[in-house]
Amino acid sequence: MRILIVEDDQRIHRPLAEHLRRQHHAVDVVEDGLNGYAFAGAGVHDVILLDIMLPGIDGMEVCRRLRSDNATTPILMITSRESTGDKVSALDAGADDYVVKPFDLSELSARIRALCRRPRESQPPVLSHGDLRLHPGNRVFTYSGLPIALTPTEYAILEMLMRSPTQIFSSSMLRDKVAGFDSVAGQETIKTHITNVRRKIQAAGGPRDTIVSVYGAGYRLADAG
Repeated sequence: MRILIVEDDQRIHRPLAEHLRRQHHAVDVVEDGLNGYAFAGAGVHDVILLDIMLPGIDGMEVCRRLRSDNATTPILMITSRESTGDKVSALDAGADDYVVKPFDLSELSARIRALCRRPRESQPPVLSHGDLRLHPGNRVFTYSGLPIALTPTEYAILEMLMRSPTQIFSSSMLRDKVAGFDSVAGQETIKTHITNVRRKIQAAGGPRDTIVSVYGAGYRLADAG
């Protein structure tokens, strides 16, 4: 499984990530709410472990935004709050389950397995941005109906941009995103992948500037025509 941990306390997320990796899961870690929302919106994770208290926007708001975007990835909320009201609020925000700190790692693993056994609602069949289409069911991008042959790294980058088309993603955010596919990705490597994706979209009939470089900030999709 690929698991996203959104937790700002390194004393929690480091041993948790290590525990999950020992169980042969791919683990991404983000330490603030805005980046957590961006990473989660890419839709490539099987489970999201989401802390309530986060810098930027809190976990409740991240959860609400994801559910508003029709994201169906199971969300396990992590909270240090014991009150019933907070637990109810987490579930009302769209969380599937919750654990209270401090938690037992074995119990947490069991809860993750239980969430993954639950039937999930279908993802929207197609995501569109102008003539660019993402078909999540078979993991294919097309432009004006023509398939675009992408490597796993290129697919992961374009999917992240596609699912949050107005978001600007820095090279480091994209590097963290593709770490499971390209463990040596650096800033220049990301630039090369972006260039290759642009070239392949252009070969399918799209504009070369489908992915826009934002000076000093990163990359985003161009406005849909």
